[in-house]
Amino acid sequence: MQFKKLLTLPLALLAAGACVTTAAAASTTNVPAAAARQAALPSGYQLVTLPNANVPNFQRRTLYCPGGKKVLGGGAEARGNRAILVGSFPTDDGRGWIGIGRQDGYNDVGI
Repeated sequence: MQFKKLLTLPLALLAAGACVTTAAAASTTNVPAAAARQAALPSGYQLVTLPNANVPNFQRRTLYCPGGKKVLGGGAEARGNRAILVGSFPTDDGRGWIGIGRQDGYNDVGI
């Protein structure tokens, strides 16, 4: 199933009506691959990306769908030595996705 592949990326959302949101590290973003993923989506869905960034432990990173689109599903990834994903869930209004992590022994974590 194509959606499983999207959900394994760092911060991912599949939004209804709809926005598909994925976060991939900026250094590894492949424009042709992103275009291929977008082309594989059903009509009316949109792929949105958010590059990996270091944030303080337990700080939320939120990715929003454009316009009035809603999230259908998503996920997040914590990156770093001993990094742990603490939370991955939709925003209260259903328009975005939140990723939270921490990294033992460090003050920040890649989300």
